[in-house]
Amino acid sequence: MKGERALQLDGGALKQLFTEARTHNSWRQETLSPADFRAIYDLSKWGPTTANTNPARFLFVHTAEGKERLKPFVFPGNVDKVMSAPCTVIIAWDMAFHEKMPQLFPSRDMSATFAGKDALIAEVGFRSSTLQGAYFMMAARALGFDCGPMSGFDLEGVDRELLAERGWKSNFLCNIGHGTPEGLFPRNPRLDYEQACVEL
Repeated sequence: MKGERALQLDGGALKQLFTEARTHNSWRQETLSPADFRAIYDLSKWGPTTANTNPARFLFVHTAEGKERLKPFVFPGNVDKVMSAPCTVIIAWDMAFHEKMPQLFPSRDMSATFAGKDALIAEVGFRSSTLQGAYFMMAARALGFDCGPMSGFDLEGVDRELLAERGWKSNFLCNIGHGTPEGLFPRNPRLDYEQACVEL
């Protein structure tokens, strides 16, 4: 009911999303479908962004032709990961995201807040698309997929070759599919609460 505290996810769900989820480097050979891509996006799109701007855009690179166009711009240490993954998603952001504000924020003219303000567009576009990329990974994990997020690529090259005609700019890459144990590294530690958090 409205106003009641939501139920906590069970331990299995928390393990799948966080504590046992890993960044995968090798992949089961399989084909993902547009229905898979849509399911991940349709779940991830509900995460909050600045003023509901939703600047992130997702290019699903899953064909042999698409992978060959992407390959020259991936740093050598990441090429095998990208080429073997069922799909590499370019998480990007739209430099004209504010043009969608009448649809996304119909109660107020938010497009005027951004129009002609390049620095604000860049700040909000990058920050909120990063958030949306994280929501995307959580949605993929929730639906039973594994993720391999990475930087390690030529952003300008990817923008020029794959995104320029859409007016998008790349943020990071994320391989998706079902990972295999090969290529997993021992898990590195994380900071303790006392090291990372302050109470005021």
